[in-house]
Amino acid sequence: MNYMKRLTVLSFALAATFAATAGQAAVLKYCSEGSPEGFDPGQFTSGTTMDATAQAIYNRLVQFERGGTKVVPALAESWTISPDGLQYTFKLRRGVKVHTTEYFKPTRDFNADDIVFTYERMISKEHPFRKAYPTEFPYATDMGLDENIAKVEKLDDLTVKFTLKKVDAPFLQNIAMDFASVLSAEYANQLLKEGKPTQINTLPIGTGPFVFKSYQKDAVIRYTANKQYWNKADIKLDGLIFAITTDGAVRAQKLKAGECDLMAHPKPADLAGLKADPKLKMMNQAGFNVGYLGYNVEHKPLDNVAVRRALDMAINKKAIIDAVYQGAGQVASNPMPPTQWSYNKNLKDAAYNPEMAKAMLAKAGVKDLSITLWAMPVQRPYNPNGKLMAEMIQADWAKIGVKGVITSYEWGEYLKRAKNGEHDTVLVGWTGDNGDPDNWLGTLLSCDAVGGNNYSRWCNKEFNDAVVKAKQVNDQKERTKLYEKAQEIFKREVPWTTVAHSTVYVPMNKKVEGFKVSPFGNFAFYGVSIK
Repeated sequence: MNYMKRLTVLSFALAATFAATAGQAAVLKYCSEGSPEGFDPGQFTSGTTMDATAQAIYNRLVQFERGGTKVVPALAESWTISPDGLQYTFKLRRGVKVHTTEYFKPTRDFNADDIVFTYERMISKEHPFRKAYPTEFPYATDMGLDENIAKVEKLDDLTVKFTLKKVDAPFLQNIAMDFASVLSAEYANQLLKEGKPTQINTLPIGTGPFVFKSYQKDAVIRYTANKQYWNKADIKLDGLIFAITTDGAVRAQKLKAGECDLMAHPKPADLAGLKADPKLKMMNQAGFNVGYLGYNVEHKPLDNVAVRRALDMAINKKAIIDAVYQGAGQVASNPMPPTQWSYNKNLKDAAYNPEMAKAMLAKAGVKDLSITLWAMPVQRPYNPNGKLMAEMIQADWAKIGVKGVITSYEWGEYLKRAKNGEHDTVLVGWTGDNGDPDNWLGTLLSCDAVGGNNYSRWCNKEFNDAVVKAKQVNDQKERTKLYEKAQEIFKREVPWTTVAHSTVYVPMNKKVEGFKVSPFGNFAFYGVSIK
């Protein structure tokens, strides 16, 4: 081989090496905290699932601005609302490409048919696809959308109209949420013809910033960047990897070792070491969340409010804040954080008093009580260590003669069983989804939410009437009064022990640019790049 030829070969080899290096550098590796329950967002409610599905693969009609709570255009470029507040007409974005994969090749762009399919399937049990693949849509049900949406109409390929039965003040905020992610009607039709409707939950097709490539349960999810994405400025990566790592300490080790570029939910004990690492940077934000213990009021003697009050009074919240949150949290008195408008600042916790709690149980005729105490198997923004919290509550209850039997399952199974009401008490929590009070009081505690996110299975008519009425008026002062009243009823009836609002920390490699901490606890990687 002559000199010039050797030089040319060497140049090509170096170019290939640089290209490969650049390609690797543009694949962001995210250490997530758990496996998604599935890939069809409408079926689920957990943030773990929404990060892996809605935020990566899908879009919605409207969405929240990155790092904020403002509703901005997405698949809909614009919308109008009728004077009576009952009709919403959306003008859709032209030229939005549906994902092309090995298992689906679209023949058309996104259009109104996809909106109609997505919503009709959620709100109607008679929908052909839902009959072929029977499933529930807990968010749509918990928020009453299935009852309140009268019609979803395609006016033309790029125009769709929603007609509501009653005014729904937070309707736009609600449909900007992850559960309202838009699926492909054409893909659904293909699956029906092939007799594979359940595949919609395992091999997803969307219009979002990343295209699903593969999933190995409890190990890894791989995505490629959607190079045909309608907002080109958002695509700054070539690929995305979710490295599923359930142990927070292991996630921290992987981040320090460069095996991950960004991690979810560090343990409070690891924060100092992560902050001190010169290769890393730490973002933080006051958490828009609440961690709580829910009492299943359908199980005796937890149907007795005096018993719930006694169990609540026996829990040393300050000790939990110190040990579990290690200073990165504040005691929660209400079922929503102080930064949520309509928060009732006049409500206070009952004082920690084991002796009074013991007396209350005796007066209620309860002795030798043994109840299950479900401990979360994953770290979430609202609870960095479910196991430790459960052990501390167990020890507190032992002081008043109550045996707490700690129980746990894999996260998806945990949520499924809890929604079925198998628990006596359950540790869980919530990060706000849309900035509206109904997202806390309606979604988590209404009668409609029993069997969904209402893990206490608590249905109180006085509370429910206030929350339902608050959704049907647009005046914020009037809504605030109703929500403050609802919080008073909640505090009186104690369906939960509210534990904490935590500070959210997101550690990442200094090479990561453009990531924004979401007030809703989402991990979204569109608009993010690596140096």
